[in-house]
Amino acid sequence: AAQKAAQKAAQPSPARKAAAKKGAARKGPAKKAAAKKGAARKSAQRSPAKKAAARKAAARKAAAKKAVAKKAAASKPRGRANKAASSIARRLGLHRRHPAPGTGAKKATAKKAAKKAAAKKVASRLAVRETESPWTPRELREVRRALQGDAERLRGEISVADRDVQTLMRDHGEGAGNDQADVGSNTFERDHEMAIAAQHRHMLQQVERALSRIKAGTYGVCERCGNPIGKMRLMAFPRATLCVTCKQLEERR
Repeated sequence: AAQKAAQKAAQPSPARKAAAKKGAARKGPAKKAAAKKGAARKSAQRSPAKKAAARKAAARKAAAKKAVAKKAAASKPRGRANKAASSIARRLGLHRRHPAPGTGAKKATAKKAAKKAAAKKVASRLAVRETESPWTPRELREVRRALQGDAERLRGEISVADRDVQTLMRDHGEGAGNDQADVGSNTFERDHEMAIAAQHRHMLQQVERALSRIKAGTYGVCERCGNPIGKMRLMAFPRATLCVTCKQLEERR
């Protein structure tokens, strides 16, 4: 009986249960209201910062959009102008393509290599005697320079001789009534100048023929017998057209 009484005392009575339920019911809405108030306060405190950050981000986006729009608007007229200028240049034939960097040096080296190869080929084709070594580009270049120098010198001498002949002929026509000695001396000088001019013209023809034969690759061949003239003879006398044997026969005749 004592145990049952203790158990009954330990068990909450219905009144107590109802009071506990009422207290829990009262505490729950109060806690919820307090939580809501705290969240509202926190959101109210955070909202100005969030709004300021959002405003800054929107301003940045708007500035970026304006900059992009300005660049696009500036590039469109330039692009149209460039296209119009390039089309006009193409129509007029003035359009030029800019080479890539480094292509100029490559082209220059390629041209030099091609020139060297061509010079070697031309020198190797020239006829030489059996006891002589083949022509080198350097030797052929020296011979060509000597011939070009002779051509310039002979042209100058021919022009001087022609000028002297014209002067003597004018003096001979104006000097009517001179004695026979003066007339004879003038005639001799005129004939001498004419002979010198003719000799220089013949030598100039030989020089030009030698230059053309170098270009054609037939330089060094005797024009009479077809044998090699000889590299040493040509280096000493570049405008030679006959070998030593044919030249001696010509001089004997």
